[in-house]
Amino acid sequence: MRQDATLVIRADILRRIDALAAQRGHLSASRIHDEVDQIRHIARSFHFDAVEGLADTLQSVISVNGHGPTVLSYLDLMREAAVEMVVIPASHILVSPIQPHLRA
Repeated sequence: MRQDATLVIRADILRRIDALAAQRGHLSASRIHDEVDQIRHIARSFHFDAVEGLADTLQSVISVNGHGPTVLSYLDLMREAAVEMVVIPASHILVSPIQPHLRA
């Protein structure tokens, strides 16, 4: 039963990520931020820790840089994390958004 619930939650997270990626060019930064917040909340509630961490970081990136091309990269990472339930080291999550900002 627990496995079935996890599959349903994973499917919902993936559906939301894919919908957001498909609409990215047509949504405001605040709308993307809100959608990512919903994904983050679901991920936190059901212990999809890597997805939650990436969503949290993506919200910070959107707040600082708006909704540029970095958003799709994070959505791809979030999708991979949801599918594979991979553990992403915190150092990668925290360093990634800072590096493009430092180069600018």
